[in-house]
Amino acid sequence: MDHLIPASWRFVLKEFLDSDSCRGLSEFLSRERALGRTIFPAEKNWFRAFFEVPPERVRVVILGQDPYHGENQAMGLSFAVPNGLKPKPPSLKNILKELKTDLGVEFDEGLSDLTGWAKQGVLLLNTVLTVRAHEPLSHQNQGWEELTDQILQHLNGRKQKIVFVLWGAYAGKKKSLLTAAHHEIIETPHPSPLSAYRGFFGSKPFSRINSILRQSDLEQIDWIRITEP
Repeated sequence: MDHLIPASWRFVLKEFLDSDSCRGLSEFLSRERALGRTIFPAEKNWFRAFFEVPPERVRVVILGQDPYHGENQAMGLSFAVPNGLKPKPPSLKNILKELKTDLGVEFDEGLSDLTGWAKQGVLLLNTVLTVRAHEPLSHQNQGWEELTDQILQHLNGRKQKIVFVLWGAYAGKKKSLLTAAHHEIIETPHPSPLSAYRGFFGSKPFSRINSILRQSDLEQIDWIRITEP
């Protein structure tokens, strides 16, 4: 598995990559493929978020649960789908709706891959990095959580401020790993249709993140830059 991870993150994940949990996860994924089960995203995109943002450039973490389980959706960045995909997943539609409300701007509705955010230091991280087609949460408790917990613990140890965005109860469980007082946590209900009206809508996460970065003399995120050319 380590050959799939960029070198900058392999150092961060060395303890996990040398562990029995990593071997167990690799064996589980091999069995899934041997049984003919389709795994999303494609293997080349399992660690896409890490290729987009090296550890020293992370300024914001947006934490998701597991990848989208529908055809042509998951691309290795939490909440993102390829540009032009229709229909968009409901959670992403609500995220982009709140973005428009929060910042009061229009943007191209066909853009959805969120690579523009990633290129600016936003780590779009799922806690579980793969899923069986059409079976949400089918790859939880197989070892991915230990890998992503190690990522969060490493980032918690960073001296420069990071804004951690926890949407929903599942992401909120990771709050216990984020103990350093100089970091900031934004915690709201999940953007899914089941909970968006319980506090996600109107939470203004994008302007709040930029306010935090600005107060710390850090470069703000251009949230309207949703994609890269």
